[in-house]
Amino acid sequence: MLSVGAEPFIFQVSIKNLKIKIYITIILPVVLYGCETWSLTLLEEKKLRVFENMVLRRIFGPRWDEVTGEWRRLHNEEINDLYSSPNIVRVIKSRRMGWAGHVARMSEERGVYMFLVGKPEGKRPLGRPRRRWVDTIRTDLQEVGCGYVDWIGLAQDRHRWRTLVSAVMNFWVKCGEFLD
Repeated sequence: MLSVGAEPFIFQVSIKNLKIKIYITIILPVVLYGCETWSLTLLEEKKLRVFENMVLRRIFGPRWDEVTGEWRRLHNEEINDLYSSPNIVRVIKSRRMGWAGHVARMSEERGVYMFLVGKPEGKRPLGRPRRRWVDTIRTDLQEVGCGYVDWIGLAQDRHRWRTLVSAVMNFWVKCGEFLD
């Protein structure tokens, strides 16, 4: 049997769990719609992280600081400890890698595959070339340690590619395991 003092605590925990479920099921899908095709810059990644931390700070609320005796905002590390799911940028990179594998396994007649491997014709505009989606995929692979691997050939094996996608999401596997 619960004591009278324990009921508000359980109620607060269930409200936070409900808010997290709403964030995961409603807000994240809206924010991440079409993220498989995004080529994010570092500034855009930072803005997404700031957005996610802002939402999570609203969900978890302030923390009572016993040293100063005042309420204070949660630090990013505390938010990461409370919210155990991967951050929004890792989710985007994982989804992008999953879509890259899907496109790489398509037949050569498909328009999406031709867009992936094709070369544009004509003159390009002056200045530095824009960041392409394929360059973003290579950057994601370099973060896991697979930067100079033929990723289109690697994507043909679904099992190894799924392991690589989960490595990008969780950031724990190095590329040597995929080349065996």
